[in-house]
Amino acid sequence: MNAMTENAYPARLAIDYPEGERDRLTVFFRLFMVIPIAVVLALISPESMFGEGTNWGFICGWGGFLFLPLVLMILFRQKYPQWWFDWNLAMMRFTTRVTAYFALLRDEYPSTDEEQSVHLEIEYPDAQQDLKRWLPLVKWFLAIPHYVALFFLGIVALVIMILAWFSIVITGRYPREWFDLIVGIERWYLRVMAYAFLLVTDEYPPFSLDE
Repeated sequence: MNAMTENAYPARLAIDYPEGERDRLTVFFRLFMVIPIAVVLALISPESMFGEGTNWGFICGWGGFLFLPLVLMILFRQKYPQWWFDWNLAMMRFTTRVTAYFALLRDEYPSTDEEQSVHLEIEYPDAQQDLKRWLPLVKWFLAIPHYVALFFLGIVALVIMILAWFSIVITGRYPREWFDLIVGIERWYLRVMAYAFLLVTDEYPPFSLDE
């Protein structure tokens, strides 16, 4: 795991690069192998997986993550309950492990609770000292430039994943440059989530793939 430096962004991600030859068989069938754990994730966050975008679960939870309750709690009480933070952190870690497996970054099957080789850290905020009351109302809007950037980066990531599938099946290796790019995109997405929807920081996310 790469060292996560001090004074870094409050949401950080590192994924261990798999040394040695990859498991070509599980990579070949990865699209089918991911289905069981994707179903588990869907049962936890059905709004994001099945598109029920108009129900109260989506409005209050945004795909399994607590969102609207946090907006109200920060706005009116200037509090961020620890157990709400713990839920969002656990959900973000689980979702990222599943994403890493689907994106061919790792071969071990995603755990629902163990860290494995996906190291995701989010700092718990002091709501009264670190978070402005009114800012959660507009963070989602202020992050629009990042949505645009991530849309195009998502297209790049899809192309790289397809090329990486062929590379691993044929050579048993995932080129390190491609791996680092996909991890960087995931890191960018995490920072936007932490700012606009998990509401753990008022620091605007950098337009960067780096740690």
